[in-house]
Amino acid sequence: MKNAQIILVDDEKMVTSAFKTLLKVEGYTNVNCFNSPKEAIAYIENNIPDIIISDFLMPEMNGLEFLTKAKELYPEVSMILLTGYADKENAIKAINEIGLYKYIEKPWDNDDLLMNIRNGIERSHLLSNLRDKITELEKAKGLLEEYSNNLEKLVAERTKELTISNSKLAGIINYCADGIIIIDKKGNIEQANPACENMTGLSEAALKKKKFQEIAYITTKSGNQSLDNKSGTIFGLDRDKNDVLVENCVIVNTLGKTEIPVEINFAAISTEDDTEKYVGVIRDVSKQKETERLRDDFIATLTHDLRTPLLAAIQTLKFFLDGSLGPVEEKQGVLLSTMLQSNEDLLGLVNALLEVYRFESGKLTLCKTNFPIKDLITQCYDELKPLADKKNIAFKLECDIDDKVEILADKAELKRVIINLCGNAVNYTNKDGEIQIIAKAQSGDLIFSVVDNGNGIPKEDIPHLFNRFSQGTSRKRSTGTGLGLYLSRQIVEAHGGKIWLDSKLNKGSEFTFLLTNVVNEERQVVNG
Repeated sequence: MKNAQIILVDDEKMVTSAFKTLLKVEGYTNVNCFNSPKEAIAYIENNIPDIIISDFLMPEMNGLEFLTKAKELYPEVSMILLTGYADKENAIKAINEIGLYKYIEKPWDNDDLLMNIRNGIERSHLLSNLRDKITELEKAKGLLEEYSNNLEKLVAERTKELTISNSKLAGIINYCADGIIIIDKKGNIEQANPACENMTGLSEAALKKKKFQEIAYITTKSGNQSLDNKSGTIFGLDRDKNDVLVENCVIVNTLGKTEIPVEINFAAISTEDDTEKYVGVIRDVSKQKETERLRDDFIATLTHDLRTPLLAAIQTLKFFLDGSLGPVEEKQGVLLSTMLQSNEDLLGLVNALLEVYRFESGKLTLCKTNFPIKDLITQCYDELKPLADKKNIAFKLECDIDDKVEILADKAELKRVIINLCGNAVNYTNKDGEIQIIAKAQSGDLIFSVVDNGNGIPKEDIPHLFNRFSQGTSRKRSTGTGLGLYLSRQIVEAHGGKIWLDSKLNKGSEFTFLLTNVVNEERQVVNG
């Protein structure tokens, strides 16, 4: 405050000199005294004062005129008018009209003068700071108004974009040929598009009153099954999964009393309340299924018709080889034997294709009987042991089942599965390897495993190994038909069981199948 710029104007030099001396004594270092108001005006035009003190009566212009001009330049600066007693009324009028800070009567009291100067300087600074704050607020207000206008414009643009996007999305959903449905994890239907209404024969309002499990089923060889799992959720849906593809499913059309084969792809969607919701895309695969049926019928007819000439060729070759049609030279015998083996292999392929077709079409009915399971396993083991011995393979059987324990199953088809699993182990296990056959009957279930120490199967190939025409792995292709494991899976699943594989590279593989509730408990207890 002591370096504040003080402007003093008085036409008497004695007054300005005394005034300046007084202020310097008090420590003020920036005191500028003028005996001419015009000179003072010229100075303050280029220098900002902190306080202005002016005499009232001066020859060039009076103090009111001077302070009025100064007020125009610096409205916030405190201004003090020095006046005599006779001019007191004019001073008070000036304070009201011009907005002066104070008037001081001559002769003044130095202490009172100094106090008014200090207060005036402080007032000037406060008003200046206030003006700066007001300017900042006005600037901020302007920016805020600009932001507000831009925000309104941005919101309008985004709203327009969202409206367009929603219109497009609504068009896609409403005119999509596939059914689109939204459900919760329990299967409660919350939304459905027109295609879904057409599939089910129900309006969206009617569908919202149902669960998806009431209009859709999984189809199996043993009939339709509910979509619920043990946890009570539909398909075991989980928001952490990217999606769930449901195949072999049917949608029930309540109007036509028909079942429409479909494939459904479910995916989790985000919601505001963080509840688990899922959107499902339902695709009608009726035409695809019909095409597959026609194709399979064609293959079945073709393979069936091939059996007759193959059987005739095989029988003819056997006649040649056993000498029924005359003597055969050694070279001719070798050639005929090769031809016979080739025809028998081809007949095996034809028979495998027919078996696959029968299982897939549901035309093959299992002929279940009660029989001792240990006898069947031992018979299969004895048939394959000579092949294992040729490769010097340690072929072991661990059948922890009583001789008289019986199971209820199709003996011929089950033998096909056991022979196939054990035969594959012998074929793909290296010389001097080891194969272990393990069979157990526990809690009414039959568990059968074939363990080898071969090369193993890559993890990425395991899910495809039981598919139709799967030939080995990505590392090593098989020369077989690719139907053995697929047919084995079909047979096991037709019995209501499961088949799977555990394998590690360079350590070996373990094929296992499980048949539940097939062991005759009564016989097992009697012989226990």
